[in-house]
Amino acid sequence: MPKKIVILGSGFSSLAAACYLAKEGHEVDLYEKNSSLGGRARQLKRDGFTFDMGPSWYWMPDVFDRFFADFGKKTADYYTLEKLGPAYSVYFGKGDYITIEDTLEKIKKTFEELEPGSAAKLQEFIDDAGKNYDIAIKDVVYRPGISPFELVTPATIKKIGSFFSTISKEVRKSFKNKRLVEILEFPVLFLGAKATNTPAFYSFMNYADFGIGTFHPKNGMFSVVTAMINLAKELGVNFNTDSEVSRIRTEGTQATGIVVNGKNIEADIVLSGADYHHTETLLPKNLRQYSEDYWESKVFAPSSLLFYVGFDKKIENVNHHTLFFDVDFEKHARDIYDVPEWPDDPLFYANFPSITDSSMAPRGKEAGFFLIPLAPGLHDTPELRTLYFDKIIDRLEDLTNQEVKKNIIFKESFCVNDFVEEYHSYKGNAYGMANTLLQTAFLRPKLKSKKVTNLYFTGQLTVPGPGVPPSLISGKLVAGLITKKE
Repeated sequence: MPKKIVILGSGFSSLAAACYLAKEGHEVDLYEKNSSLGGRARQLKRDGFTFDMGPSWYWMPDVFDRFFADFGKKTADYYTLEKLGPAYSVYFGKGDYITIEDTLEKIKKTFEELEPGSAAKLQEFIDDAGKNYDIAIKDVVYRPGISPFELVTPATIKKIGSFFSTISKEVRKSFKNKRLVEILEFPVLFLGAKATNTPAFYSFMNYADFGIGTFHPKNGMFSVVTAMINLAKELGVNFNTDSEVSRIRTEGTQATGIVVNGKNIEADIVLSGADYHHTETLLPKNLRQYSEDYWESKVFAPSSLLFYVGFDKKIENVNHHTLFFDVDFEKHARDIYDVPEWPDDPLFYANFPSITDSSMAPRGKEAGFFLIPLAPGLHDTPELRTLYFDKIIDRLEDLTNQEVKKNIIFKESFCVNDFVEEYHSYKGNAYGMANTLLQTAFLRPKLKSKKVTNLYFTGQLTVPGPGVPPSLISGKLVAGLITKKE
C-alpha cells in the first residue's frame, strides 16, 4: 500500500532513497534546508567558473551504473564520463612527483622504476584487492547492517584475516619505498581513518584506484546530482528547498511527520539523510537512540578547509587531481586523529577540473579547488583560513615552479563552521564516521530507529559508510528496509 514518505536532506543518499521509494509507488516529498539541492555535493558558480563544492573524485563507476540500471537507465542517459589519463599526480618535493597513469600496466612500470621488483608485488596486491572488491561492492556493502551474520559468507570467512590486519601492515609487507607506501595508503583517506586503523579488507579501494581508474563527469560531479534529481522527478518525487526541518513529530513512540518552516507536515514514514546526530536532536530526548557520550566516543572522519579559486591563467605542472605529500604524512594524520589541532605543515589536495573540462572555467583561465583535511571540531576563524591559504599557495608555487598568487581573481573558503551551519554536521566533519574495525557494517548507527516506529536514516554516518558510492548504496538499503516493512 502506498505511503506518504518525507525525506530530510538532498544529498546522494537521500536522492537515491527517494528514487527507489518513488519507484515502489510511494508518495515522496523531499525537504532541503538550503536553497539548492545536492547536500555536500552542491555546485558553486562565480564569474564563469564552476566548482564542485564537495566530492570531486568519481570512483567505482560500476556502483553508479548499478544504481541507474535499477531504473532501466544508463549513466550515459544523463551525463558523459571521461576516464582521466593520467589519473592524478603526487608531489613529494620541488619538481619531485609521481604520476599515476590510467592503466595498471603503466602504473606497474612506474613502481618498478622506483623500487625494483615492486611491479610483480603490485600485481599481486591489486589482484587480492580485486577479490576484496568483488566481495565488498558486489555483495557485502549491499547488506543493511542489521546483524553481524551479514558479514559471514563463504567468501568473507576466507578473508577473515584481512579484517584483523590493517592496510598499513599489508602495504608495508610488500613495499619499502616510502613514496609508494604513501600512494598505496592514500585511497583509504576516503574512508575517513588512518591506514593503521583501517582493516586490510578495505584494500578494495586500491582496486578502485589502480584496477578501475578515475573518471570525470562532464560539467563536474554535480552532473550526477542533476541526473538523480531528474530521475527522481521522472518518478514523481516532489522537491522543496529553503525548507528547514525543526522537529520530527511523534505520537508516543511513532513518527507522524515533521515541522518545516513552522508548518506541520503529516507523513506515514520519516527518513533522514541529514546528519544523524542532528536528526536525533529533532526528537524528544527519551526517543533518541544515541547519547552525546556515544557520539563523543566515535572516530569521525576529518573535516576540511576548502578553497574555491579562480585563476586568470592556466596552471602548469599539475594534473586534474594533484596531491601534495611533501610534508610529514604521519604528523598530519596525528594532528587529525590523535591530538586534534591545526597542522603546522598540512598535506593538501588540489583539483583543477578545467584541465579536463573546458566548461569549468572561462577560456584561458583555471578553476582550482583546494582541500586541507582537518580534525573535526577545531576552532575556525577567517584569520586561520587566510594563514593556511597562504601556506598552500606558497608551496604550490615552489613545488610546481611557477607564480600563481598574483593571478588569483577571487577565492572563497568553506571550513568547520560552514559544515556546521550549512549541513548541521556533527563537529563540522566532512565525511561522516570513519570505517574502522569497530565502526564497520552492523557496528555503525542503524538505518532504522530502535526507539521510534516509522523513522529511518540514511547517509555517510550509517551503513555502508562515507563516500559517494556508499551513499548511493545506503539509499538503496534503507529504501529496501522500508519496502520490506510494507
